[in-house]
Amino acid sequence: MSETPPEKDKSSSSAEEAKPAAEAKPAPKPAAKPKVEKKPLVNNKDGTITDPNSGLMWKQTDAWLDMHQFYTWAGHTEYVEKINKEKFAGHSDWRIPSKAEATTLVEKGRKETVIDKNGTPFPMDPLFTDGCAGNTWITECTEEEVVRFDFKIGSDFKYPPAEIWASIRLVRDVAPKKEEAPAEEAKTEPAPAS
Repeated sequence: MSETPPEKDKSSSSAEEAKPAAEAKPAPKPAAKPKVEKKPLVNNKDGTITDPNSGLMWKQTDAWLDMHQFYTWAGHTEYVEKINKEKFAGHSDWRIPSKAEATTLVEKGRKETVIDKNGTPFPMDPLFTDGCAGNTWITECTEEEVVRFDFKIGSDFKYPPAEIWASIRLVRDVAPKKEEAPAEEAKTEPAPAS
């Protein structure tokens, strides 16, 4: 035989019901992230701009200013190889940026801007040279889809592989500067006994 559960004491359950519900406490607000102040870009006075925030070095001019021409995705390596062969600013590791890297140059709401080749301002630090194009090829390009980044709006546009033209803004990683260790004092060894 199965036992039937004992009846609940009706007086205790009605007393529980009579208790006012505890007021719901609002969840604590997450602590606001401290605003990290962005360090200004540095003009290296050699045709390059260093971004201390990202660890990237940018070529101050783009392919349009340097060559007065645009490049297809397939032809972009011609410009990259030329700049690397010349060891521009002493470096031969220049490359096209990724979308994330290109995005670091877009500063929406910026008062001082760069003026493109058509006279249109766009939100990039004025340390970069006016007269450039407002776009670049980026590394997200594939054989099936080419991707051009637009600095004017801070976004990329995808196209089927075709005769699409763009400028090229080159970047390189800045090697971390190693602090020089103090020169060790010359150690003198005792002369061997003869």
